[in-house]
Amino acid sequence: MFSNFIRQPVSLAIALILSCLLLFPTSALASLNDDHYDGNIFPLYAGNGSLVPPKVTLAQSFQRSNPTLLFFYVDDSSDCKQFAPVISQLDAFYGRVADLIAINVDAIPVKASYEPTEPGYYYRGYVPQVVVFNQTGEVVLNEQGAVPFETVDDVMRQVFDLLPRSQSVELRRRQANEFNVELTQP
Repeated sequence: MFSNFIRQPVSLAIALILSCLLLFPTSALASLNDDHYDGNIFPLYAGNGSLVPPKVTLAQSFQRSNPTLLFFYVDDSSDCKQFAPVISQLDAFYGRVADLIAINVDAIPVKASYEPTEPGYYYRGYVPQVVVFNQTGEVVLNEQGAVPFETVDDVMRQVFDLLPRSQSVELRRRQANEFNVELTQP
């Protein structure tokens, strides 16, 4: 009789736990094609968590006279999620010679006016948005939406005085973390 008394609450508890698991799944529902917040888009969808937080501010980049790619995004936008790999690809080719600054628009302080050294000065109210500055801080590209890699690459080639894509070899990134399979004598 005592064992039946214990089995009934245990069975009830197991049934309750199973029904909760079925009604309220705890799996991640991350998706590239929705506007749900899944976390930071760069490590999730671009495989490049090194873009955030930015290594330099816009003002510091202007002082260094580096070309700058300023990217405005939000983490809960499907357009930004889909565009994040393009920014990561640009970082792969130009990240050592240009400053890539990814700015979450939710982090832009709300002010009546901004200085030209502040990202809010260039933000148009849409995401994604890409702004490219040359070495003197002049805006050479300011586009909103998912700008193709080739469009930004063409502008960066002009900034760096490189050959147009049609006249140059295809850019390729060196493979990292390669294994040495060479046999050596002990």
